[in-house]
Amino acid sequence: MRWARDRWRPAVPLLPSRSMEIDGVRITTIVKDNVAIRCDGCLDVIVGTPWRVNLLDIVATEKPANWTDSPAINPGPFQFHAEPSCVRRWMAARDYLFCRRGQVREIMRPVPIPTTDGANQRWGLCDGIHRDDHEFIPA
Repeated sequence: MRWARDRWRPAVPLLPSRSMEIDGVRITTIVKDNVAIRCDGCLDVIVGTPWRVNLLDIVATEKPANWTDSPAINPGPFQFHAEPSCVRRWMAARDYLFCRRGQVREIMRPVPIPTTDGANQRWGLCDGIHRDDHEFIPA
C-alpha cells in the first residue's frame, strides 16, 4: 500500500510487466526482454518454441568414458525452425550425409559410413523408420 492523497490505495506499478510467482513469492522484476533462441541451421531468431533434433548415441558403452576422451558425435539437442531445410543446412555444414529413404525427424540415428582411406570416418543421419538399405546423399 502506498499513501496517496490522504488515503490508502494499492500501489500501481510504474512499468506494466508480467509478474511471476516462484514458491509463493511474487517476483515482478523478471522480464524476458530479449530473444536469444537462434536456429542452428540458418542462425535466425526462432519465434516461439524451437523444433529440436536429437542424435541417438552410437554405442552404449559398458564402462564410463575416460574424461580425456571426446565423443564421436554430439547428441544434441539442436534447435531449428520447423523446416527440414534448416536441418539439412546444419547437416551439410558438418559434412553429414542424409538418408533419402528417411525424413528429418525429432530423433535421428547416426550411421558410420566406411571411407576408402579408413582414416577418416563420415556419418550419415537417418530416421531409421524404413526397413530397406540406406541411401545416403549429401545433405
